[in-house]
Amino acid sequence: MVEVNLLEKYPKRKRDTKTRSEKKTQSIIDCNLTFGWEYFDKKGYCYEGYSYDGRWIPIVEDIIKYYNLKPGAKILDVGCAKGYVVYDFVNAGMDAYGLDISKYAISCSPPNIRDRLYLGNALDLSRFKDDEFDLVISINCVHCLDEEGARQAIKEIQRVGKHAFITVDSFRTKEEEERMMEWIVAGRTAMSVDDWIKLFKEEGFIGDYYWFII
Repeated sequence: MVEVNLLEKYPKRKRDTKTRSEKKTQSIIDCNLTFGWEYFDKKGYCYEGYSYDGRWIPIVEDIIKYYNLKPGAKILDVGCAKGYVVYDFVNAGMDAYGLDISKYAISCSPPNIRDRLYLGNALDLSRFKDDEFDLVISINCVHCLDEEGARQAIKEIQRVGKHAFITVDSFRTKEEEERMMEWIVAGRTAMSVDDWIKLFKEEGFIGDYYWFII
């Protein structure tokens, strides 16, 4: 189990956590947890508009290099959203697939990879065999489950992948924790880096991991 920042090239932007916290209501949180149009594309909710812009290409390249993936390697993205990471993996010669809980997000995916995307929940990957994939990734998905669900998803990711990489929202300091709590609108498991590592170990996770820190 290795901490590795494979998202180093993800575009950095300054987040106004105070303003989001002031505008955040329970109805907005509840709506975000349906993972529909509001979550991805409505102003004032979560992504506030999520469209393809190539931001994942350098990250996909780094993941391929880090895991020494050969053309045709089988990859699963758990929590794939609109499938843009799957799209970039396929364009890089990989046999990539995605799974997401959002019917809306999948309907917005690039048409040429839509048949590679499954509607489903990270809690249950029973449609896939043990070690079916050379690599399973899950970027900012697991923390959207409650702790029991996060544990189950981690075990499933471990089961179906020969290698795995997970990122979750987390924090190392009190200031980072405060900023994260101000920002999140769909996260249900909020834990420190140390607590996540402890949870990974408890569930027998031997893959790699990193953090989205606000």
